[in-house]
Amino acid sequence: MSQKPIFRRQKKRPAAAGKVQKQPASHHIYGLHAVSAALKNHRRKKIALYCTANALEKLSAENENIAQNIDLQISSPRDLDRLVGSEAVHQGLVLKVMPLPRFDLKTLTDCRLVIILDQITDPHNVGAILRTACAFGANAVITTARHAPKETGVLAKSASGALDIVPVIEVGNLGETIKLLKKQAIWCVGLDSEADLSLSETGLDHNIALILGAEGKGLRQKTRQLCDQMFRLDMPGEIKSLNVSNAAAIAMFALTSTSK
Repeated sequence: MSQKPIFRRQKKRPAAAGKVQKQPASHHIYGLHAVSAALKNHRRKKIALYCTANALEKLSAENENIAQNIDLQISSPRDLDRLVGSEAVHQGLVLKVMPLPRFDLKTLTDCRLVIILDQITDPHNVGAILRTACAFGANAVITTARHAPKETGVLAKSASGALDIVPVIEVGNLGETIKLLKKQAIWCVGLDSEADLSLSETGLDHNIALILGAEGKGLRQKTRQLCDQMFRLDMPGEIKSLNVSNAAAIAMFALTSTSK
């Protein structure tokens, strides 16, 4: 018997004021892991695969018939550089795709671990967090419609395939979303280097939403006020601050270890 969504359909609210980044009609994903995951994802619309002969052989060896029913064009490395730029590490594989349709919050059926991004805008950080979320079995990553990067090849490459594996939910109002999660008995926790409680010393047996703030400014005040608890990450060395994606990895390890 299939699980029912944990959220009821909510009334539509007016969009928040502010600029929303426009998602391009199509873009290029590159790199072996990112391309392989995109090709396997039935929700992903694929347009064309550009690749070197050697890269296609490697891709086909790991995924038989993966490139069927797609426009396949054997290309030179220089041709691929022209598509994605000479700085992109494409590994001989470039896939032209349409952006993934975002999941809706009401489709979420399991909330053992949910990651919420509070205005994290750097695509490298968001991609790295997606990769870590996938590794630790997170059920979803929630972002906002504003102040969040749209899907690009850089984000997909940084996620190393996780963009096409972990459900990404986009919401218009993060505060209301957190309130909805709390109503479903999901413990919403944030990180603060000055918090009284250490994440490593606290046993957690709840369904958890880990809320991460932008590098530098951290969580917004309103978001902090909505958290059930703030925790610090204990670091014995002289440097007490971490890149947000590194902090996310440590926090996910601690949460999944203590919740078993």
